[in-house]
Amino acid sequence: MQTPNTINNPAKTFHPVINQLFLKKNFSNEEVAQFLSWDLLLLPDLTKLKGLGQASARIITAMNKAQVIGIYGDYDVDGTSSCALLFHFFQMLEVEVHLFQPSRFVEGYGLHTSSIDTAKEAGVEVLITVDCGITSDLAAAHAKQNGIDLIITDHHQDILEKMPQAFCIINPNRRDEDCDSPLKHLAGVGVAFCLALQIKNDIDNLAQDDSPIKALRENEKCPSIYPLLQFVALGTICDQAQLTPMNLKLVRHGIKQMQNTQYAGIKAFFAPAETNLGFIPSEKLSFNIGPMINSKGRVGHPEVSLKLLTTMDSTKAYPYYAQLEISNKERKHIQAIVFKEAYEHVLRGLEGIDHTISIVYAPSWHEGVIGIVASKLVDTFKVPAIVFTDAAEAGVIKASARSAGTLDIFSCLKQNNDLFIKFGGHKAAAGLSMKKENFTVFKTRMESALKLIPRSLRINDDSFDLDIRPGQITPQLVKELELLEPYGNGNEKPIFRMSNVVLKSYKVLKDLHVRWSFGDPGNPKTTLGGITFNYIGKWQALPPEEIYKRQQVNGDPLSVYFTLAINRFNGNEYIQLMTSKLTI
Repeated sequence: MQTPNTINNPAKTFHPVINQLFLKKNFSNEEVAQFLSWDLLLLPDLTKLKGLGQASARIITAMNKAQVIGIYGDYDVDGTSSCALLFHFFQMLEVEVHLFQPSRFVEGYGLHTSSIDTAKEAGVEVLITVDCGITSDLAAAHAKQNGIDLIITDHHQDILEKMPQAFCIINPNRRDEDCDSPLKHLAGVGVAFCLALQIKNDIDNLAQDDSPIKALRENEKCPSIYPLLQFVALGTICDQAQLTPMNLKLVRHGIKQMQNTQYAGIKAFFAPAETNLGFIPSEKLSFNIGPMINSKGRVGHPEVSLKLLTTMDSTKAYPYYAQLEISNKERKHIQAIVFKEAYEHVLRGLEGIDHTISIVYAPSWHEGVIGIVASKLVDTFKVPAIVFTDAAEAGVIKASARSAGTLDIFSCLKQNNDLFIKFGGHKAAAGLSMKKENFTVFKTRMESALKLIPRSLRINDDSFDLDIRPGQITPQLVKELELLEPYGNGNEKPIFRMSNVVLKSYKVLKDLHVRWSFGDPGNPKTTLGGITFNYIGKWQALPPEEIYKRQQVNGDPLSVYFTLAINRFNGNEYIQLMTSKLTI
């Protein structure tokens, strides 16, 4: 497999700002090279997960005997991309599989006994879960009773007293895996890829004159699974899996292939102008593709998203995509209403207290958006957030939780496990359900527990990576920042600060966003354009007219916090400051 060459001693050839970023990370030249590496040969052994060999053998037997195989995945991007990955893998082998996904509003998250019944009715004899199952002990027992061999692939925390009684369990975070294994950071789709890799290796290693799969004849080997990394990239970025050197390599190769993807469902997300650039930023996945795929599961059933990612027919892909556009607009509308109400709930409780965590509840809030609203509350108030709404069952409420800082929100919640009906997740995000009558005691417990944790560990502070000068912002810098991609959890996009900036002018757009024009007092000819989305009405943000007046009248020094991007318009490219904060 051809891979781009890594750069020798890159720290000696980069823009000074890039070198400063590496210095701040305390990277040696060797660590810089590892960070930038695309070399898949340097990956850890992806088949070193317990249960992979057993699962592969059972699946190969099922294929050889023409037994029905089912794939069951969660309704989010990670689960949907995992389903799509295994679907396309089995298509390579000319093996048909049945796909199943639950409804957020009917079955809810995870594998259920009703899901097993549905699989049984479809004649499934081997059922593979993706991105779920590690806490589904009742469903696993039901599968066993019904003669279905259940293969669980998951990456969530193993929290039950005993692991589910499945045929086998593949999970880098299961209790008996190496806690220091680099594989523990795989997203659910990464675990699914490991299963596909194990099956491929086992097929290739079998005696060719006795091929177990009828579709592979005359010494053929399993086709390359390299294209499946596109789904690994999508699920890994959108599930905010930690971007370790392993995940960076997997995602880089996946995104690179999207420019000329053979999958009609992925191609539908890209305009020709985007693929012709020769570079796809990770933000395209996290802020565009991911929310689109998630939208259908948030306001209805996720099946259209899965149909889109599994089709190879562009005449079908674009109608599916159009449905996601409609769902996403609906999701945004609902989300805006719920966030406004949740925001007001938090504000009412702020006066005179040390705000440790935002815990809010309203019976009418739409279940499909409470996770996003929790994330937006974290962005706004810089502390963890848990958003509750009524569940379908009378007297039960359910919530989505999001962390801030380095706080392990999963561990904090686990201390209250006695209050929950269901609970699961990981360090940065979790979900739970409990009786409504437990809400007050839960809130009191969480607020008290967080007060005992140092504030620096449980807040998102307004930190930045580097102070830079206007003259350092050059096309070379913006281009070299692309080499640090993909950005995400563990490899956040660098935030810069410029001090003593001149605000030359500003313009309010759609009564919500602000476009800024900044100047350099040391070079009056310099003008840098910036934009802040959703600035008007932002909590604790100074109105733009006040900032401008204090600059012009009092000469107060202005500092700007921002990331760098390219604004492409009418065939032209401009450097743009994506401004997150202004202080004066």
